[in-house]
Amino acid sequence: MTARETRADYKHFLPLQTRWADNDIYGHVNNVAYYGLFDTIVNEYLIAAGALDIHEGKVIGLVVETGCKYFAPLEFPQTLEGALRVAHMGESSVRYEIAIFKEGENAPAAQGHFVHVYVDRETRRPVRLPTTLREALDPISP
Repeated sequence: MTARETRADYKHFLPLQTRWADNDIYGHVNNVAYYGLFDTIVNEYLIAAGALDIHEGKVIGLVVETGCKYFAPLEFPQTLEGALRVAHMGESSVRYEIAIFKEGENAPAAQGHFVHVYVDRETRRPVRLPTTLREALDPISP
């Protein structure tokens, strides 16, 4: 993910809304708020697809790498759309690529990535991606 992409580059979309607390002293959404939006779209997808049980699941994903490029400011109040795709699935990790669009726009205001390593909830040791997770990610994978 090196260049600014478009809506057509993503496979899953989720309506989002900026919050009052997202704005900073400069009058735009602060950079840390984007990571909360990224987390929201990834986990919403996984929970809705039945691939993540945040309370009882034996396998959880831990973020080991993240990044974001900012292209246009966002502010409160503003309706957004989060977009998601999988760039790579390894044996125990997944690279998710995420974009945040102003509602109805074709170019993202920001795009970034998360790398999750999936681990045993108790031992925190990496595990092979569960079949249910792989199957849930197939529709948004290359």
